[in-house]
Amino acid sequence: MQKIQDRTDEERIARATRVARAAFEMKAERLVALDVRALTSYADTFVLMTGGSDRHVRAIADSIVEAFKAQGDKPLGVEGHDEGRWILIDLGDVIAHVFQSDVRDEYDLERLWSDAPPLEIADPAA
Repeated sequence: MQKIQDRTDEERIARATRVARAAFEMKAERLVALDVRALTSYADTFVLMTGGSDRHVRAIADSIVEAFKAQGDKPLGVEGHDEGRWILIDLGDVIAHVFQSDVRDEYDLERLWSDAPPLEIADPAA
């Protein structure tokens, strides 16, 4: 796996877009990508999204994991899959957070990471 600091902006955006495409294939909602490079050393991008139930959240997370595995890029870790309320997928430079709506509202990562600018990613439908 390529080191985080070795990725170009184009590669970083492409990886966030891959997360978004896989999430939208499973009808994820409220997707937001945040550029956290200036705020943390363990990731470049957070991608936040919401699913409507534990099954929906798991389906979104599984789609993201499969999209990366299909490219030979195995996640470093997946947490919360059994509960299906908040699943964190560690893809190295990209961290995907798949929430149920009430959990997302409770933890409010957008507010917590409000200093992180939104990341413009390509239209996942393209």
